[in-house]
Amino acid sequence: MSDIKLVATDMDGTLLNSKHEISDSFLPVFRKLKDQGIIFVAASGRQYYNLLKTLDEIKDEVIFAAENGSYVVFQDEEIHVQAMDQQIVRELIIKARNIGGTYAVICGKKKAYVESAEPEFIDHLKLYFERYEIVDDLLKVEDDQFLKFTLCDLAGSEGNSYPHYKHLQDTLQVKVSGPIWLDISHKEANKGKAMEVLQAKFSVSFEQTMVFGDYFNDLEMLQKGYYSYAMANAHADIKSVARFIAKSNDENGVVEILSTLVDNSIVADK
Repeated sequence: MSDIKLVATDMDGTLLNSKHEISDSFLPVFRKLKDQGIIFVAASGRQYYNLLKTLDEIKDEVIFAAENGSYVVFQDEEIHVQAMDQQIVRELIIKARNIGGTYAVICGKKKAYVESAEPEFIDHLKLYFERYEIVDDLLKVEDDQFLKFTLCDLAGSEGNSYPHYKHLQDTLQVKVSGPIWLDISHKEANKGKAMEVLQAKFSVSFEQTMVFGDYFNDLEMLQKGYYSYAMANAHADIKSVARFIAKSNDENGVVEILSTLVDNSIVADK
């Protein structure tokens, strides 16, 4: 583990606790990572601008793989963009209008676009999107690149909305990214692809990569590093893919492993 060059972590359910907060103990460990020349990547389904705010103090030192890896940025420089065809997004919107309990979100590069101002939905939206616009008709949004289509599914994404889109998995990324979130993006847009781009750019190998995740949108990313950690609170299917298990996000599991990394201690297998 002393040769780790790149660390990537999911945010919600992983680095952040259940209150979507970052631990005070993270920043000192992050500084040690930087001192040792280790690249740090925040890989999230969140919007880029939201990630900038969440990690404001270190935003110029972190690589952001936002919108499930479809938008990778470092110091305002775009490293990778994988947008969707706008017509495909419109077809996804039309289908969503027939699924009860859901609210559609177009995740554009400039901002997110929604039709509903329902307070409960907006409360959820604000956790992950810093810039958004309420429009009359999502089908008329044109002047942006569409990075992702998202459903906020208050009835439960895995059981309610996912079955309506599951058949599209051969041509699109269809991911249950949380209990009430379903993300659909370009077939080549995922956190694993973002990792491939960064590994090539910085000449980092599979064995030099450490990754952390908890849900289905972390699957491909967990396959791109030898030191792959599922959180104790992760979905069972994600635990089966990861090589190691970290303590839960509420037990500060990521920071604990990173502390071990910077102290050059031995990793315990699961």
